[in-house]
Amino acid sequence: MVGIEDKAPDFRLSGSDGKEHTLGEFKDRYLVLYFYPKDNTPGCTMEANEFNNKIDRIRELGGEVVGISKDDLKSHEKFIAGHGLKFLLLADTDSKTIKEYGAYGDRGIFGTGTLRKTFIINREGKIIKAFDKVDPKGHAKEVIDVLEILSQM
Repeated sequence: MVGIEDKAPDFRLSGSDGKEHTLGEFKDRYLVLYFYPKDNTPGCTMEANEFNNKIDRIRELGGEVVGISKDDLKSHEKFIAGHGLKFLLLADTDSKTIKEYGAYGDRGIFGTGTLRKTFIINREGKIIKAFDKVDPKGHAKEVIDVLEILSQM
């Protein structure tokens, strides 16, 4: 499990844009890396839509949103197309990166799987904010609040 001030674990994952992506390519901005259980489920859709609705403001503040789930690229393509998402989704089908970030565990009645967590990673690749218990409703606003504080520093 990783926490604030830890170096963010690197990854190499396939993206919804057809390319492979690594942590290093986001060093010119704050990376809002969010982990979610499953494409096209109510909570995950709410969270993605909220990020999507606020993506312009997040980018104005120097951030970029990237979502990770264990869903495959075909599932991500349907999710993006169905909701008009304007940010990258990464496929972690073996849950390796999900586990490295501590976003895997007991989900109560839903069994063991991906937990809803978000990390803000700075330009040096360090975690500067961790949201361990994410409520999809209003979460994008929480992220914007942090980015606004960071932009004033």
